[in-house]
Amino acid sequence: PFSNLPLWNLCSYYMNVNSYKCCNDLTSANQQVLSQLSLLKLLSEKKRLQILCILHTKNHPVSDLVEHLQVSQSLVSHHLMALRELSLVKAEKSGRQVNYSLTIKGKNVIKLLKLLSSKEKK
Repeated sequence: PFSNLPLWNLCSYYMNVNSYKCCNDLTSANQQVLSQLSLLKLLSEKKRLQILCILHTKNHPVSDLVEHLQVSQSLVSHHLMALRELSLVKAEKSGRQVNYSLTIKGKNVIKLLKLLSSKEKK
């Protein structure tokens, strides 16, 4: 029954979000939630996460990524386009090759993922 409700209305349904100081500006809060949702949705794809991890060590051309991931060039290009749209990777042309690398935002995502996956020391 809730599948047609926008995310913000769904949150409002379950809790009185307007009572929270941080949620008084619905437009700003909604934009932030949608932005975070886009990032999490993008990162939920295994190959995209693998691309970020591969690019974390050094820059690579598409051909290297195709070899590492064992998928088609068109699929790698599709994933790279999605990562570029959220400014996680950047492209730099070098002769006939295009090398991809992480942006500062992409590096921060990797740091956050490492932090989240690290085991807490007692």
